[in-house]
Amino acid sequence: MARNRIAAALRDWFAERDFIEVDTAALQVSPGNEAHLAAFATQAIGPDGRLQPLYLHTSPEFACKKLLAAGETRIFSFGPVYRNRERGPLHHPEFTMLEWYRVGEDYDSLMRDCAAMLALAAGRAGASRFVFRGRECDPFAEPERLTVADAFARYSGIDLLASVAADGSTDREALYQAVAGAGLRTAPDDNWADLFSRVMVEKVEPNLGLGRATVLCEYPVAEAALARPASADPRVAERFELYCCGVELANGFGELTDPDEQRRRFILEMDEKERIYGERYPLDEDFLAALAIMPPASGIALGFDRLVMLATGASRIDDVIWTPVAEA
Repeated sequence: MARNRIAAALRDWFAERDFIEVDTAALQVSPGNEAHLAAFATQAIGPDGRLQPLYLHTSPEFACKKLLAAGETRIFSFGPVYRNRERGPLHHPEFTMLEWYRVGEDYDSLMRDCAAMLALAAGRAGASRFVFRGRECDPFAEPERLTVADAFARYSGIDLLASVAADGSTDREALYQAVAGAGLRTAPDDNWADLFSRVMVEKVEPNLGLGRATVLCEYPVAEAALARPASADPRVAERFELYCCGVELANGFGELTDPDEQRRRFILEMDEKERIYGERYPLDEDFLAALAIMPPASGIALGFDRLVMLATGASRIDDVIWTPVAEA
């Protein structure tokens, strides 16, 4: 019931700020183009028997940006999304995503939105603190803002940006030596992204959102496939993630609107996906065309089930989903 109260409160919050709720199709020609994102595949059968490959969306992002290109300025989507190869205390193959966009506003506005939503969720659940696995976070406190580079230095002693060139390209060997020097395991076939993720998972994430929420921002461009480069430093992008109790809750961007650059990044991601998993997803050409006329905007996706889980003190995401998918 707390889940229902929080959902109703969030919808009211958006309505008070002149956002329009949009319903986007779950079936898409592309589920997204991130290397480690796994989708559910299906096919449509036409009246003539012709088969069309389709995927259940992993996010409403592509559809929402098409709506921004068509003229909408403040929208939110609140509904189910689907991700394969994901199951655990914090993951479920079907979950609820809250995604919203602000045209003409920077991603700092999204950070303020997140702070308001943490307090709102706690209030509707009757919680004074968020709790998960012995970690606590005050949802009413002002979030800490921390850059990824500062987080790496603080929690692992690694100078992350020493391995990132001015054009955003990465130096695998430099990061490899730094990670090995920090006492973390390495493998000969680790690439830069593998090493980055290992430090994040083992050293950085467990320390985020303790006591108060953390806004982890300024990700290296190589780790921000849909975000635009930061004007102050082209090595990093306008991307942030929100953490409470060591749990990632949201992922926000100052949106990239250069279709050529976006295509280049997607192809690199799909090359990596094919190398690791032996498959690749098609590009959504309508989405890339829409980027060419999409206005400057900021956008964010928040895992609603995780928010409810923290607000209610649940130990698993399944505990706050009305009808969890049964495990085999």
